Amino acid sequence: MPEFRYAQFCPLARAAELVGERWTLLVVRELLLGPQRFSDLRRRLPGLSSSVLAERLARLAERGIVARRAAGPPAPAALYELTETGRALRPVAVELARWGLRFLGSPQPGDHFEPDWLRLGLACFARTTRSPARAYAIRIPDGDGEVAIHVAGGRRGTVVREGSGPADVSLRAHALAVLGLASGGLDPHQALRSGQLEAEGDLAALREFPALFETDFDGAGLGSPDVVIPNQKGK
Repeated sequence: MPEFRYAQFCPLARAAELVGERWTLLVVRELLLGPQRFSDLRRRLPGLSSSVLAERLARLAERGIVARRAAGPPAPAALYELTETGRALRPVAVELARWGLRFLGSPQPGDHFEPDWLRLGLACFARTTRSPARAYAIRIPDGDGEVAIHVAGGRRGTVVREGSGPADVSLRAHALAVLGLASGGLDPHQALRSGQLEAEGDLAALREFPALFETDFDGAGLGSPDVVIPNQKGK
């Protein structure tokens, strides 16, 4: 299929030509979280056909935004990852996510969600100025496993990264509950009593969690009684 062109001498028009095709930005979102196999991208992007995904990846590779490399054992497969040019899209994706939050509303029936999207979501709103010098080890249920996220504040701002590490408090909760905590819309002690949250360590640090982020999450409707936050006991 020929590449679409707006035929306008404008960098915004050119950027829209490069990443404005349907699904392209969502493929970029997945690769911002790390290298992915083709099968992983298909699973994480329900509704995207294999043929369209292959076409999007091929075009991104032609444009120098995505690179393909061989994955190591145990299962030989190709891995797709962002190039330096592709990684330069991170601040663009962050600002689009921040802007899009005002239209997000509450989760709708049938909406797909991957637990590790929470890492990217929290990073979008991480405070870039001094934040409380507290650290949080977060575990999000993900099928039979868990996603681990480490959030730490300090004089240079808040850092959100994959994995675990030293923490004032360790907590386990579904992603919506963590977003509710980050927004200040979910009372941590009430969440502990109701089973929406499991935690150990300095529980007082839970009340400081919202201060690690630059904005609340009101646009997502989190903390609203219309949003059902899963109970841990229900998994």
